[in-house]
Amino acid sequence: MTTHKTQVAIVGAGPAGLLLGSLLHRAGIDNIIIERQSPEYVLSRIRAGILEQVSVDLLHEAGVGQGVSAGGIVHHSIDLVFQNTRHPIEVTQLTGGKVVTAYGQTEVTRDLMEQRSKLDLPSIYNVQDVDMHGIDSAHPSVSFRVSDTSSERQTIECDFIAGCDGFHGVARQHIPKSILREFERVYPFGWLGVLADVPPVSPHAIVYANSERGFALCSMRSMTRSRYYVQCPMTDQVSDWSDERFWDELKLRLDPELAEQMVTGPSIEKSIAPLRSYVAEPMRHGRLFLAGDACHIVPPTGAKGLNLAATDVKYLSQALIDYYRTQDSHGIDDYSAKCLKRIWKAERFSWWLTSLMHRFPDTEGFGQKIQEAELEYLVKSESLSRSLAENYVGLPLDF
Repeated sequence: MTTHKTQVAIVGAGPAGLLLGSLLHRAGIDNIIIERQSPEYVLSRIRAGILEQVSVDLLHEAGVGQGVSAGGIVHHSIDLVFQNTRHPIEVTQLTGGKVVTAYGQTEVTRDLMEQRSKLDLPSIYNVQDVDMHGIDSAHPSVSFRVSDTSSERQTIECDFIAGCDGFHGVARQHIPKSILREFERVYPFGWLGVLADVPPVSPHAIVYANSERGFALCSMRSMTRSRYYVQCPMTDQVSDWSDERFWDELKLRLDPELAEQMVTGPSIEKSIAPLRSYVAEPMRHGRLFLAGDACHIVPPTGAKGLNLAATDVKYLSQALIDYYRTQDSHGIDDYSAKCLKRIWKAERFSWWLTSLMHRFPDTEGFGQKIQEAELEYLVKSESLSRSLAENYVGLPLDF
């Protein structure tokens, strides 16, 4: 059996795990990352692309901010479409100068992976049969096999384990059922997403549309690559949606001006994603810490998923740095409660915006009129518009 020794074992090489590894390394804390998938698979996953300022700042702190500085596109506005009319919410103006930045999760992951490779930091991909041991002790460990080499089990002996392995990962399963509390709401629809090499229909704003045909979202990855979504039943299959059908449906959910100026083209990726709200408490048990999708999922409405993961990593990295530098365990002890305060605020915002913008099974007639009345109030009320803007750019860390 091969045995590795490190200070922090990180399970999961998505953006949360990679960002944590980078921040710990810069503080002189050794870490090893293991990942179930191959590097190519990790980079092929199409995910969110809107970063709050706290996430952008963390990338700079980790030493990989040059990518978002060069390729990120700053947004100052959210456009809400309802009753065939578009209404801008001037986010920057309403929040005293704050912005969000369009920069894809794939790019974030690539920047962090390339940095880790250049620094020759240990990352082990294609692992399977991951297990965790001694979580309640001062000397936990992680064991696994590498699927493309041999059946020999390997072990990482460490001080702490960070579970950044997503909703379907193994880390959360190691918190005893008698301790773990799970909260979930599953939504009765999905998002059909299309990635295409076409210029964004609105290069300086994200567009959220409410229509009697359902929700739509116009986002972007760059000035030449766009990401668009339409609400669809979970019974739909990707094969049900030709490119032509998708573009026609998207245009029907937008205002006439946007629909007219939209540039269409062949899709380079198409998928249907379910929507759920989910939180697991606590986020720490013994020497095991959960971060990112391993302990919380938000609907993509509002773009909070990646940003919440980044905030978890900020709190966790600082807690571990304080522990190793001064033996101060306050950050470790407070990690779960501190994160959950912010998580539940983001869950509330994502649930509210999802409820406001989507067509539900009971949104016939009365429900649709109530949504439209609330949207009209939202765009005409400076205080409610400011509340939307403040949540969208990210609440202060000490809020």
